[in-house]
Amino acid sequence: MKPEEENIENLSRAILLEARSDAEQIQADAKEKADDIRQQAKLQAESSRREIFEHATQDAERIRSQVVATAQMKARTLQLEHREKLLDKVFNAAKEKLSGLQKRPDYEKVAAELLREAITQLKVDQAEVRADAATQKILKNQALKDLSKELNSQLSMGKTLDEGTGIIVDADNGRLHYDNTLETRLNRLQSALRSAVYHVLMGEKL
Repeated sequence: MKPEEENIENLSRAILLEARSDAEQIQADAKEKADDIRQQAKLQAESSRREIFEHATQDAERIRSQVVATAQMKARTLQLEHREKLLDKVFNAAKEKLSGLQKRPDYEKVAAELLREAITQLKVDQAEVRADAATQKILKNQALKDLSKELNSQLSMGKTLDEGTGIIVDADNGRLHYDNTLETRLNRLQSALRSAVYHVLMGEKL
């Protein structure tokens, strides 16, 4: 081989070796960068996973709290509805038995007290008294006259009540009115009695 050819061969071999070395270095650098990128991606993925998990946990807790609150509210509403239905049933049953009070031996005193209270509330010296048939019969005997004298009022008996047990008093040409039937009295007391009655129904001590 001629010296020139040998020199060219050596030069080519050197260039190839350098190129191979550069290629290996580039490959090594690329691998290192790829490893760095994968590691960074892994860290970011882990961070994202934790963040997503935290958000998911927070969302789940919020939803759970909302579900529990809604369930508690619904249960409370159902409980209150049941309570009101039960109380309405009790008071309706009590109303149905009010007329039976007229059979009590002291009902004459009760009727007189109903009328006395009505006249006292209206503060009038003249009034018309309407009552159910049984109460009307009691008042007509002597009680109406006695109460007129006691209360210093001119009391007259009006028409028989179509509904209710007890008395209704009208005065000043109907402009003043006082319903003192037992049914109306019970209605007035219902709000104040509901809690106490419910405790009794539940077997609780007052």
